[in-house]
Amino acid sequence: MTELSDSGEILDVILRYATAIDRREWSLFSSVFTDDAELDYGEVGQWVGADAIKDFMRRAHAGARHTMHRLSNQVIDVDGETAEVRTYVDALILVDDGSGANAIGFYDDRMRRTADGWRITWRTYTPVRLVAVNG
Repeated sequence: MTELSDSGEILDVILRYATAIDRREWSLFSSVFTDDAELDYGEVGQWVGADAIKDFMRRAHAGARHTMHRLSNQVIDVDGETAEVRTYVDALILVDDGSGANAIGFYDDRMRRTADGWRITWRTYTPVRLVAVNG
């Protein structure tokens, strides 16, 4: 594998995460994390295991009418079978009346190449700005 190829595959994992949440495609979401992945969203909570992460995301977005996870400025550092990635996120979560929240921050990921391709093994979310959206 080349580093450019690895970077493309890693970006695909990051995009699958956002796409799966925004489309509520939980089978697609299952292709993002390793079985033993750890997720630390600070005050929001921490989860261990792909199933626990998926269950949290499903419940957290169940009441949302629309969500948009906009991702940018990915910095990818591949080191053999592992990688570290930083991604800026600007997430908009709206309910039926048009109100909701706009969360801006960044993800720091550790990733590992598995038999099924690159997967996230550890993620932290660092909030930078959280703004209420009024409908």
